[in-house]
Amino acid sequence: MAIKKSDIYRSLWESCDQLRGGMDASLYKDYILTLLFLKYVSDRAGQSNALIEVPEGCSWSDLRALRGDKEIGEKMDKVISRIAEENDLSGVVDRAFFNDPEKFGRGQKMIGTLTNLINIFSREELDFARNRADGDDLLGDAYEYLMRNFATESGKSKGQFYTPAEVSRVVAAVCGVQRATNPKQSVYDPACGSGSLLLKAAESAPIDLSIFGQEMDITTRGLAVMNMILHAKETAEIAQGDVLADPEFTTSGGQLMQHDFVVANPPFSLKAWANGFETDPAEEPFGRFHIGTPPDKNGDFAFLLHILASMKATGSGAVILPHGVLFRGNKEAVLREKILRRGYIKAIIGLPPNLFYGTGIPASILVLDKSEATEERPVYMIDASRGFLKDGNKNRLRERDIHKITDAYMASAPISFFTRMASPWA
Repeated sequence: MAIKKSDIYRSLWESCDQLRGGMDASLYKDYILTLLFLKYVSDRAGQSNALIEVPEGCSWSDLRALRGDKEIGEKMDKVISRIAEENDLSGVVDRAFFNDPEKFGRGQKMIGTLTNLINIFSREELDFARNRADGDDLLGDAYEYLMRNFATESGKSKGQFYTPAEVSRVVAAVCGVQRATNPKQSVYDPACGSGSLLLKAAESAPIDLSIFGQEMDITTRGLAVMNMILHAKETAEIAQGDVLADPEFTTSGGQLMQHDFVVANPPFSLKAWANGFETDPAEEPFGRFHIGTPPDKNGDFAFLLHILASMKATGSGAVILPHGVLFRGNKEAVLREKILRRGYIKAIIGLPPNLFYGTGIPASILVLDKSEATEERPVYMIDASRGFLKDGNKNRLRERDIHKITDAYMASAPISFFTRMASPWA
């Protein structure tokens, strides 16, 4: 029997109640998602499809035995550390320390808070040994729930823009992974966040692909690794670091590793994108900016040029960027024209505003394809800005909106760039 998402969400909310007042809301997910991951892998331990090795003395039952213990925080950290060491996950699942009086209080306050957290995840309805619907994005759904309910603190403070599941489905449908034919082919996300967009693209392919991702935030990188494990994608390579200043995936010859498929939802209009470069970005060693350097205080084209450089000559992909990349002037106008003249942009899909947590900026999906690039290549343009449901203070794509976008993309005829937009909602 599948676990109801409402039961998971109720547990997440009650867990947040336990943490209120002790820490900034942007930190809730670091602790709550770690517990959710540990509960899941522990419940599945010993089964034929067990995800990781749970050492003796480190099961969820052992955590439950710590309830009321005066050293509960220290002992929880030791259990988590042993699981991390046993599975080569140090720095992934053991980054959230529970023996922290600044966040969980001292003495009986810490004992009570951590005991209550363990009790919440010990409920029968969260028994993952018996219950789970295959294909569910457990960690991704939980992450999105936390972002949705604590977007003000969690989103804007760290510039994190989680990709809603509905938007991920559209990106996965148009990025080209459906034409994958060889397990040696790869899919890559240079700003992978918690990994849900990357996973959606990988799972949309007809065969297993090699998975690569990089994430700037070290804690969020840990969530991505956990997400991959929950989806039996433990061979996925998720690196941590600044992908613009220090891309981790390179060849033995010092060039960027190139991929068959690329998806991304990078931080919008990042002002400090060039801060990590040791030299002038125009002279960086990977040749990403050979057609021109993006403006100093806006990183949208820096990410786009990195994505194009990371794509094979036969590669394709899709990237979510703010609408401004379509019309801003000066350096960006020059770069836009050069990219268009190379024929790398296959389609542009204008999305509704206010879809993303942490920002209300309207965005577009740029569909990229090098395989048939020519200077005369027409661009498909789809205006999907009017198809959405208002859901609280955000907008959301409905099932019919997703189908209209993908159907329009599959059936669309090419039209001239910037002349008119084809709209499935006309």
